[in-house]
Amino acid sequence: MNASACALSNADHWNSINWSTVEIAVKRLQMRIAQAMRDGKRGKAKALQWMLTHSFYGKLLAVKRVTDNRGKNTPGVDKVTWFSASAKWRATESLQTRGYRAKPLRRVFIPKANGKQRHLGIPTMKDRAMQALYRLALEPIAETTADLDSYGFRPERSTADAIAACFTLLATKRASQWILEADIKGCFDNIHHQWLLEHIPLNKRVLQQWLKAGYMNNGRLFPTHAGTPQGGIISPMIANMTLDGLQREIESRFLNQWKEPRYRLIRYADDFIVTGVSKEGLEQEVLPVVITFLAERGLELSLDKTRITHIQQGFDFLGQNVRKYHHKLLIKPSKKNIRSFLNNIRQSVSRLKQAKTENLIRTLNPKILGWAHYHRHIVAKKTFKYIDGQIFRSLWRWAVRRHPRKGKQWVRRKYFNSVNLRNWVFSAKVLDSPKNQRLLMLRYASDVRIQRHVKIRKKAHPFDPAYQQYLKQRKKPHTASLPVLLTEDL
Repeated sequence: MNASACALSNADHWNSINWSTVEIAVKRLQMRIAQAMRDGKRGKAKALQWMLTHSFYGKLLAVKRVTDNRGKNTPGVDKVTWFSASAKWRATESLQTRGYRAKPLRRVFIPKANGKQRHLGIPTMKDRAMQALYRLALEPIAETTADLDSYGFRPERSTADAIAACFTLLATKRASQWILEADIKGCFDNIHHQWLLEHIPLNKRVLQQWLKAGYMNNGRLFPTHAGTPQGGIISPMIANMTLDGLQREIESRFLNQWKEPRYRLIRYADDFIVTGVSKEGLEQEVLPVVITFLAERGLELSLDKTRITHIQQGFDFLGQNVRKYHHKLLIKPSKKNIRSFLNNIRQSVSRLKQAKTENLIRTLNPKILGWAHYHRHIVAKKTFKYIDGQIFRSLWRWAVRRHPRKGKQWVRRKYFNSVNLRNWVFSAKVLDSPKNQRLLMLRYASDVRIQRHVKIRKKAHPFDPAYQQYLKQRKKPHTASLPVLLTEDL
């Protein structure tokens, strides 16, 4: 068979895959791993992990995930990407544990809101696929051993669940009044490799390959002595597993006379809060436990971001402000988050001074809707109207600057229309076809409906048969009708 015929055959193989069958088979094996962990059969779980990482269905799904995500067009140091169906099929066949060697990461830098830069390590496509494959085998164990109030980088959980957990803990009159706001300094970069090798239930040789791969920067190879690379598919899960156990450590160590925890922890990735009845208790009891727990893993708290705050003063968590006003808990978008969002919008408007109106609208609409949908579960209606007003001011200045010799009425007629009962709608006429013209309008943040988020049950497990119907039900549009308070959440 010649090369072109072989390539055609490989493409046909990939295009004929029944992905539903693949996903069901992998999910079934993941559920068996989770069941073995719940039964305390770690040896059986390890054997099932081996089966999954060596199964062809597991390899197919791993390649699909790295070629369908947003980073599929970003190559590693080898400058290889998998676009064609035949390349994806060949990649599946190449995923072998025996003789596997990870290549160095390609380092890129992303600007942060505080002016600093965050570095990411971009693995090669093959390394990403291998990480995705082993992640499939690790995820059932990670979900089984996870802290109940850990919400970051986990399936079926989100920032909205973490914020809803804050509301549940702090809204009542008898709730704790003091909050320890904690942030870990360089979490991904500083975890001890030895601790990871001893405690993460993965093939040690493969895990060491990823940890010790090093990175390329300006043509030079630099070794990695600690941490798990930001940018790796499996890295968030490993970082989560590193911090799992902190909640159990705090809540089981300090109990009241009714055998209930005196302190409660809520965590999203490496950001977490601990609630308590007194500032002294958080300082003298909780903080030393947190410091010791982190030190065992090579981590430490960021002193400039760690503080103890009273609920009447409020605190920022995940871009939102949690505060009691006259004994009533309200959660609103934080001032820092609002300022950052508006700066981003103004920069986009300034950058597109000479752009077509429709291009500006297409740029801004996803930003506005994305930000508004993130905050739609909290007290944000007034903030949405404020955001709309600030965006209007930026767009009016943009429009007037383009036509310095035209009057304001002319500028209004050109860029702003009346739609339904709303005046001053920034819009542009676009042609979908020579005979079909429509009005493309800027979206309003205030048009996004405020809707309370129903927090996921703490013990809901994506690989536990008992919760499959519950998780399926949550994805339906009428999820809001589910009960808000559950016995296990109190």
